[in-house]
Amino acid sequence: MANILVVDDELGIRDLLSEILNDEGHNVELAENAAQARAARLRDRPDLVLLDIWMPDTDGVTLLKEWASSGLLTMPVIMMSGHATVDTAVEATRIGAQSFLEKPITLQKLLKAVEQGLARDLHRKSLNSLPTAPAAAELTVESSMTGGVGLLTTPPELPTPGRQSFDLSLPLREARDEFEKAYFEFHLAQENGSMTRVAEKTGLERTHLYRKLKQLGIDLSRGKRQNSA
Repeated sequence: MANILVVDDELGIRDLLSEILNDEGHNVELAENAAQARAARLRDRPDLVLLDIWMPDTDGVTLLKEWASSGLLTMPVIMMSGHATVDTAVEATRIGAQSFLEKPITLQKLLKAVEQGLARDLHRKSLNSLPTAPAAAELTVESSMTGGVGLLTTPPELPTPGRQSFDLSLPLREARDEFEKAYFEFHLAQENGSMTRVAEKTGLERTHLYRKLKQLGIDLSRGKRQNSA
């Protein structure tokens, strides 16, 4: 679960993105202009920002430059626009944007960009904690315009079912709960915490899946799942 700031002057866009991201388990803060975005950035320190380019007071590219020049661009920023050009995408990524989404934004591209932005930032932070770190992969204009970003290196190794061991002396209900918990934790780690893809992969309705995870006591925090992977 991540804290995501959505900055867009259109109420309908803010509501739609908020609904989708909340459904994915994220905490969402909304801002309708640059002034509100500045305050939210200082107050909540978001893990990722979805930033619209065309806004009435200060446009998104100008705000991005402001954050970059003041040392506040410490989180992934995904730019959004329905009228931007390739030149705008190049400028935004040169300043430091992670990717670029063209409106109308499809569900698949949104979730992919958010997931990869968070994964890249998590990996960058883990590399910064090491004595030496490899150089970041170059972000191309093509990947920026399609909402894709390249990961820095091979992602962390995921748990595999063959490595699990279960206490077969337990009563059937307890043994079944132990297996189901390991099963869902494996798929959550494999799908990087996406409830949509886990539901599709396991064949469960999302509502049923949420109830099942809570019943099994599985922590839905994205960060904790990744750390346990």
